[in-house]
Amino acid sequence: MPVEMLRATTPAPPSPPATPADGRERVLAACRAMDDAGGPLPPEQLAAAAGWSTRQLHRRFAEVTGTTPRAYGEALRAARLGPALAETRDTVLDAAFATGYGSVRAFYEQGAARLGMTPSAWAGGGRGERLLWTAGPCSLAGEDLQLLVVASLAGVVAVRLGSDVEALLAEVAGELPLAQLAREDDALTDVLGAVRALARGSAGPVLPVDVRGTAFQAAVWAALRRIPAGQTRSYAEVAAEVGSPGAVRAVGTACARNPAALVTPCHRVVRSDGGLGGFRWGLEVKRALLDAERG
Repeated sequence: MPVEMLRATTPAPPSPPATPADGRERVLAACRAMDDAGGPLPPEQLAAAAGWSTRQLHRRFAEVTGTTPRAYGEALRAARLGPALAETRDTVLDAAFATGYGSVRAFYEQGAARLGMTPSAWAGGGRGERLLWTAGPCSLAGEDLQLLVVASLAGVVAVRLGSDVEALLAEVAGELPLAQLAREDDALTDVLGAVRALARGSAGPVLPVDVRGTAFQAAVWAALRRIPAGQTRSYAEVAAEVGSPGAVRAVGTACARNPAALVTPCHRVVRSDGGLGGFRWGLEVKRALLDAERG
């Protein structure tokens, strides 16, 4: 629905309580309105699009999506920001206003937080950001794998498991093609050792993380790091802990997109019925990690 039509829409009269399916459709209507606008919209416009009061919209939106309407709209705008910068590469200021940020300050505060670096660095494909990496063998679930660890000066950026180090590195580097990726085995010896210890189920030093994601993802990943080794939480329990009990599926998605496995232990999240759920490197590896932690 075009933004102009939304502005002309008056709030709908009170309606009967929404069914779950109807509620999802109303949330989708609000999402589509922001999709069309390319960013956040005033609460009154979103409520009109959904046929709810602003209070109902905020509550039901969080139940369905696991985030707020404002955060969803900001994420949309930030998603447009990267392509806008990559396409124009003229001035950061032009890109800021082209994507709807009302001031340069708001652009840097909000855009940089979502991109994980300064907007000017993103415009250069990550140019100027220095990431260090190292790799080494790691045995899990009877498989001889390679463990790749990528770190910035602030903490662990990524952890990958697989058979081909170059492929793992390319996966991480693909998001920041112009970042400075430097192999530093000596500098990261202790970091690699600490991550290896986690794979063996052993306790080690708490590693700082420097991961990039949405506010909801960051909240989920922080909750995962609070789960003690050898214990598990259900996706529903994690959703409740981050204040979004209806966002069970969104928690699962955040776990699947966890960039720093082992350091952020997504393998400790299971289904409510006790099933293992999913895991990026397979259920055998997930089971092996849990068994190792339980001794």
